[in-house]
Amino acid sequence: MKTREYSLFTAITMIVGTVIGSGIFFKSDNILVYTNGDILKGVLVFTLAAVGIIFGSLTISVLASKTKNPGGLITYADEFSGHKTACAFGWFQIFVYYPSLIVVVAGVAGVYLAMLYGIEITPEITLVVSLVFMAFFFAINTLSVKLGGYFQNAATIIKLIPLFLIAISGFVIGDVKTAFNEVPQATSSSLAWLAALAPIAFSYDGWVVSTSIAHEIKNSKRNLPIALVVGPIFVLAVYILYFVGICILVGPQEILTLGDGHVTVAAEKIFGGIGSKIILIFIIISVLGTVNGFVLGYIRLPYSLAIRKLFPKSDTIGQISKRYGTPASSGAMSFVICIVWAFIHYFVTKLNLMPNSDVSEIPIVTSYILYILLYVEVIKMYFKKEDGLSTAKGLIIPILAVIGSLIIIIGGLANPMTLVYILICVVVIVISLMFYKKENPDIK
Repeated sequence: MKTREYSLFTAITMIVGTVIGSGIFFKSDNILVYTNGDILKGVLVFTLAAVGIIFGSLTISVLASKTKNPGGLITYADEFSGHKTACAFGWFQIFVYYPSLIVVVAGVAGVYLAMLYGIEITPEITLVVSLVFMAFFFAINTLSVKLGGYFQNAATIIKLIPLFLIAISGFVIGDVKTAFNEVPQATSSSLAWLAALAPIAFSYDGWVVSTSIAHEIKNSKRNLPIALVVGPIFVLAVYILYFVGICILVGPQEILTLGDGHVTVAAEKIFGGIGSKIILIFIIISVLGTVNGFVLGYIRLPYSLAIRKLFPKSDTIGQISKRYGTPASSGAMSFVICIVWAFIHYFVTKLNLMPNSDVSEIPIVTSYILYILLYVEVIKMYFKKEDGLSTAKGLIIPILAVIGSLIIIIGGLANPMTLVYILICVVVIVISLMFYKKENPDIK
C-alpha cells in the first residue's frame, strides 16, 4: 500500500459519506423523544455535539499533519502517546467500535429495504440483509483499493439529494408556525433533553474514519487536515437543515408517533406513493455509503496493529496481499468480528434489551474519552513548543475539543445504560493491555 490512491475529494466524501446517511434518517425521532418534541432544543444539541467533532477534527488534523505512517488514530496514539495507548485504542476500535456500528447501519439498510418492498420488518430480516450487505462491501474493499473509493464518492453525492429535497420541501410546503408552536410536554428534569446527545453523537460518528486511510491519500499532510476541517462543518450545516426541515414537514409530534416510519411519510407528502419509493432508494444508497465508509476504514485496523506486533497472529494479519494490494487477511478478520456482532445485535433487538437504543451506542461515549487523550497530547506539544504550534492550534482548539467531548460524555451519562456500555468497552481495553503485557513482559 505504498501508492497514494485516494484524492482530497475522496477523503472529504469519506467523512461526509460515513457520517451522513444512517443516523440522521433513523435517529431524528430518538432525538425528539429526549427533547419532548422541542425543535429548538434539537437544534441546540446538534450544535453542542458538533463542537466535539469540529474542534476534535481540527485537533486531530494537527497530529495527522505530522506523520505519514499507516493506522490513523492508532498511529497517532502510538507515536504521540505510547505503545500501550495504541494497543488499547486499537483493540477497542477493532473489537467494539467499528463492528458494532457497521452491523447496526447495515441493519438499518435492511429496515429501509423492507420498507421499499412492503415486507414486514423483523429482526431476522434485518440480520440476513445486513450479513449480505456486509459481505458485499468487505469483498469490494478487500479485493480492490479503488472500488470502495469510487462507491464512496458516488454514494455521498446521491445521499445528499434526499436530504436537501426534504429540507427544502419542509420550508416550502410545511407549516413552520405550527411546527414550532407545538407545545412539548414537561420533562422530569430541566436538563433531561441533554440525553439526546447520545443518539446525536451516533449521527455524527464516523468523522475519524478517514484517518485510517491517511497513508493512502495523495499529499496526505496537506489534504487530510483539509478534509478533517471541511467535512464536519459541512455535516453540521446539512444536519440542521434536514432536522428542521423534516420537523416542519411532518410535525414533531407526528414524528414521535411514527418512529422510523416518519421518513416515508415525509416522502409521500412531497412526491406521493411513487415518490416515496424513489426517496427510499436514495436513502438505502445513502446508508450503504455509510457502511462502505466504515468497512473501508475498518479492514485496515487489524493490519495497523499487526505491523506493530500488537495483535494476535501479527505475521499473517500484517501482510499486504500481492494480488489485491490490500491487507486481505486483516479484512477477513474484520469480517469475522462483524459476523459475531451481527448476531449480538440480533439478540439484543429480538429481546428488546436496549429500549430506544441499540448496540451502536456502546462504543461512542468511550471513544470520546479516548479522543481526549489525543487532544491532551496536542496541548503537551504546545507547552513543549514543538514545531511552533500557534496558541489557537495548540491550546485553544484542543481545549474546545476536550470541552466538546465532555459535553457528549456527560450527555451520554444521562442514559442509564451508558455505564454498562462503558464497562463493556473497559473489559476489552483491559484484555488488550493483558495481551500487550504478555507480548512485552520486560516493559513496565
